[in-house]
Amino acid sequence: MALTEPHLAAATVHWGQVGTLLLASVAIMGSPGPATISLTAAGSAYGVRRSARYLTGIIAGSTAVLAAVATGVTVTLLTVPALRTVLAVASAAYILWLAYHIATAPPVTAQTATKQSPSLTGGALLGIANPKAWVAIAVVFASAHLTANAATDAAAKTATLTLMIILINTAWLIVGASLAPLLRDRRRSRVVNVTLAVTLVGATAFAVVYQA
Repeated sequence: MALTEPHLAAATVHWGQVGTLLLASVAIMGSPGPATISLTAAGSAYGVRRSARYLTGIIAGSTAVLAAVATGVTVTLLTVPALRTVLAVASAAYILWLAYHIATAPPVTAQTATKQSPSLTGGALLGIANPKAWVAIAVVFASAHLTANAATDAAAKTATLTLMIILINTAWLIVGASLAPLLRDRRRSRVVNVTLAVTLVGATAFAVVYQA
């Protein structure tokens, strides 16, 4: 059956709005926060290969938040004070654990295969519990309308932002890993790792306060 003109209009993608959505995602979702700073720190302390599972977890958790935003679940969740508190506490607890392990990670040359690196489960937990993710993704999702049809618009934005989640988080991990060659020296490695760990805790504290 041929589509009528109203159906065609509803399915038409507004490409100018796609650019707006991409710029908003880079500026807001790509800005420093608990997940992105933790990926930079993990990349510098453990490298890309050993942080790959953690990256996968972050992407999975962030995509779950995106799905909640796309289906309207976020509006309900963010109005439940108890749930917001649980998310904030879970995020803070894992961040403190991760910050400690990053701050105490040995120089790259001293690391062994038995040294514990961030896990997929930990990444997924942070991706979901990250206070910044809920607000940032919701803001970006509402920043543009790609089509006139609500369902098609939500699907298009979900697909686009899923790709951006993958690209943004991978980029932060690679940036962190690029610092690894500079961290062969024990003293320099300790200074950088502690700095990243402190920045990670600070970014989380800011995200929690901002969300509140």
